[in-house]
Formats: sequence, C-alpha cells, structure tokens
Amino acid sequence: MAERGAHLTTASAEDKPSIFEVLAQESLMSAVKPALQHAVKVLAESNPSRYGVLWRRFDEIYAILDLLLQHHFLSRTSASFSENFYGLKRVVSSDSKRPAHLGLRRKQHWRSLILLSLLPYLRTKLEKVLARQRDEDDFSIRLPQSVAQKMYRAFLAAYPFVCMAWDGWVFCQQLLYVFGKARTHSPLLWFAGVKLDYLTAHDILKLDLKPTGPALSSAQSVSEKLRRVFSTVVGGVAVSLSTSLSLGVFFLQFLEWWYSSENQSTLKSLTSLPTPPPPLHLQDQAASPAHCKMCALCRKTRTNDTVLATSGYVFCYRCIYIYVKANQRCPLTGYPSGLQHLIKIYSSEG
Repeated sequence: MAERGAHLTTASAEDKPSIFEVLAQESLMSAVKPALQHAVKVLAESNPSRYGVLWRRFDEIYAILDLLLQHHFLSRTSASFSENFYGLKRVVSSDSKRPAHLGLRRKQHWRSLILLSLLPYLRTKLEKVLARQRDEDDFSIRLPQSVAQKMYRAFLAAYPFVCMAWDGWVFCQQLLYVFGKARTHSPLLWFAGVKLDYLTAHDILKLDLKPTGPALSSAQSVSEKLRRVFSTVVGGVAVSLSTSLSLGVFFLQFLEWWYSSENQSTLKSLTSLPTPPPPLHLQDQAASPAHCKMCALCRKTRTNDTVLATSGYVFCYRCIYIYVKANQRCPLTGYPSGLQHLIKIYSSEG
C-alpha cells in the first residue's frame, strides 16, 4: 500500500491527479495485453494441439478475465485495477465523499465496466474484421451491388477518419485537463459520469482492513454462509490475480521486448558471424596432382576418400576413422571432431 499513501504528504484534498499519473495508469493495462498475447502465442506454437485454442480465442478469454478483474476492483475499491494500483479512485461529482470501499453506485459501476472491458474488446474485433475485409477487397474486382454492401464499403472508408476524430478528441480533452478546464482527462470517464481522485487516508485504512462482520449464528441460512464463502474465495482469487499482474508487468514487458522484431534483428546480427576461412595447411608444399591425392596420415595415395566435416581435409577412410576414434580431433587443425563428422566421398572414376 506504499504507492497509495505516497501522495498524502504532498497532496491536499483539492488536488487532482496529475496528467502523468492518469496516463501512467492507462499505459499499465495497455502494456499487459500485448505481452500476455505474445506469451500465449509462444505457448500455442510449442504445442498447437493443446494450447492452440488459447491463441484462437485469446480476445474472448482476455475480455472475460478483464471483465471479472475490473468488476471486482470497481465493487471493492471504486477504481479499475490500474487506477487502484496508482492510488486513484473514481468518484461522482455529486457524491465525492463516498468511501472507496463501498464501490461505485450501480449506474456508474456498469457504465465503467462496459467502457473498461467490453468497448476495447469490440474495437479489437471490429479492427480485425475491417483489416480482413481490406485484404479481401485488395484482391477482389467485384463492385458492391446491394445497398448494404455500399453502406459497408462507405463505413470501411470512413472508419480511419472516425478513429482520427476520436484520437483528436482525446488529445484535446487531455490538454483541457492539464490547464484545469476539464474534470476528466478522457471522454470515457465523462461517458461513465465519474472523475479520478486520490484515495484518502480513510479509504486506505478501510481497504487495508479485512472485513470483520458479526459471527455467523446457527439461525443463518446455509445459502448465506455459502454466499459469504463464495465472496471470500472470489475476492481472494481477484487479489491474488491483481498481485500477480502487478509483479508480472515487468516480466511481460521483458518478454514483449525480447521477442520484438527489433530485438530479434539485433540478436540475428550478433549471432550471424561470418564463416571463418578454411585452415591453411601446416606444411608449405606444392599443390601437385600427386600431392592432392595423398593422405596426410599414411603419406600414401588415398583409398576410399573420406572428408572430415569439421576441417574439410580428405583422408583415407581407415586412417581417419582410427585417428578420430582415438583422439576425437582433426589431425591437422586440432578441431574437436567425432565419427559422425566423417563423410565418404563417392567419385565417378573407376
């Protein structure tokens, strides 16, 4: 909870979160999904039959997990996971004194949940559909015939401009927030009817305390006991998941960097070293035709020519087989060698 109380010594009740804090909490969740997606991709490629479904249904699985996570934090801390991580909470202007541990009111809760989890999922699926449609249109010569096809083509052409207008709105909203002309830095918060504020000392105290309700009596129903047990289990799972996410953000970002195309090109340039030149003969002898047919071990004309792959020199099969088996190296260069490096040369002569 140190990150929650870090601002208490410097911020007053009238202060609002800085633009750096609100943008940092947004970048937290936006960095988790790509890194987690790449980890699932690597897992699916290692065993497609078992983990392939995780890759094919990643958007749906991630949306469900994100929906459960955000629902828990909105209900228990009045904030999303990333906002709670940075010591922030969502408040309604007309009810700014509401304690964070009570959660948001129903209307603001469901609006926030839809805008946090469902809207990004729908946008991701829409962009994939549009990208696939663009690829199909690039290789198609058919013109739209029906009214629906024409409207779809018009939407396809207008979508980039809609995204540009939305990004411009977000940028203007952030500028107004910096200069104190807007209560929120994002239109999504405006749609949800909330604004961001710091957690107070009272909020932190209530969030740190475990719920200590009255002891269950024998008169209480079994369903009530089960409900409380289920609530405790779900809360524990959500807290464990949030802790794991907060600790694994750095690891996921490291994976994203490690498997990025820029890093892979760097590793390839480091590992793709030039092939060393073939070793020179230790003795300076004339390259006569008779010498080219001589075995360097027995000093006789080679029989059953065999090349040693580690150095490229050619010997008699019997000579090099006995030498490599006994010494595990090339007799001329000293390169470590084994019997698996012997390659017989078949000539068309004789």
